[in-house]
Amino acid sequence: MSMLTPPGMGGQYRITGDKYPRMRRPRRRGRLVVLAAASAAVLGMLGWGTLQLVDVFTGNGDKAAAAGSTTRCRTGATPSPSASRTAAALPEPRAVTVNVLNATTRAGLARKTADELKKRGFRIGDVGNAPKQYDKKVKSAGILLGPSAALDTSLPVLAAQFPAAERRTDAARAGAAVDLIIGDAFTSLAPRPAADKALAALAAPEPAPATTAKKTC
Repeated sequence: MSMLTPPGMGGQYRITGDKYPRMRRPRRRGRLVVLAAASAAVLGMLGWGTLQLVDVFTGNGDKAAAAGSTTRCRTGATPSPSASRTAAALPEPRAVTVNVLNATTRAGLARKTADELKKRGFRIGDVGNAPKQYDKKVKSAGILLGPSAALDTSLPVLAAQFPAAERRTDAARAGAAVDLIIGDAFTSLAPRPAADKALAALAAPEPAPATTAKKTC
């Protein structure tokens, strides 16, 4: 019996030789793999959360700059929808031809009004009674009628002398002359100082519209 055999044991439990089996702990590779994967996931979530916080507090532009981005951003000014009106778009009174037409039953209104407009620098065309479609049918102070091109040119200049009049355009109308049709509620043209002040306001360019900065990358 070998010296490694415990007392009282023999037979199939008999140990012979001078070597004995080594006892090893069970391997835990599976648990280590799981722990490593979980750690990687946690670190990834922490990194993603940190990146989002940086993006919120610094903005996309700072993040791109920190990352060494080569994209260049351009900042441009976008004008507001309303463009400023230039004085060049408005003609002077001497460049506006006015037909003065009387649609009332009061005689002499057309000639008297035409003479006053001539003193204020306007060119006078026809003077007389209004055509049948307007004669004795205009209950308001009057109508300023011109071609479509006169809406933002001649009509505003003439309206400075007669602000109570209604402005109308006729796309089929030929020529550049405008009509001043006197209606039943007409009393007189605007006082000349008030008309001159209105003309000066029309001729002065409006302030530059507000601009909005826009960054494009």
